[in-house]
Amino acid sequence: MKGSKAVLSLVSIAVVGFLALGIASTPAFATAATANLSIGASVTATCVVGTTAVSFGSYTGTVISTSGAITVTCTNSTGYTVSLNAGSTSGGAVNARLMSGPSSATLGYALYKDSGMTALWGDGTTGTATVTGTGGGSAQSLPVYGQIPAAQYPTPGGYSDTVVATVTY
Repeated sequence: MKGSKAVLSLVSIAVVGFLALGIASTPAFATAATANLSIGASVTATCVVGTTAVSFGSYTGTVISTSGAITVTCTNSTGYTVSLNAGSTSGGAVNARLMSGPSSATLGYALYKDSGMTALWGDGTTGTATVTGTGGGSAQSLPVYGQIPAAQYPTPGGYSDTVVATVTY
């Protein structure tokens, strides 16, 4: 009996082993479904403009020159044109700008697109030019050169003007 129990035990172990082996080697049957998720965007041409002031400091009747800047950031490959208006002082023009001061006094000045101060920067009319460029996706700095001519002697005090920079794209 002892021998048959031992054989029975061995057979049981073998059966359990076979079953375990069979279960372990049987692949799990899971089902799957797939779908493509489409991703898209549309990039619109755009530009952003900023400025750095043209500050002349103290004027004493002699020529004074300085510079400021216009910063343009446009989407890559977007063409643009920058123009400057006549300013906010009454009587000013793109080819003869004025700053206003005390008691309605004015002080004339000019804005140029070149350091040689030969090309007036304006709106493309009345002998003035605009600046063109192509966006590269990062800020592009465009210098603005300013000059107050000699021999102006208006009322002492503070003078200012506001010129609007427009980027057309």
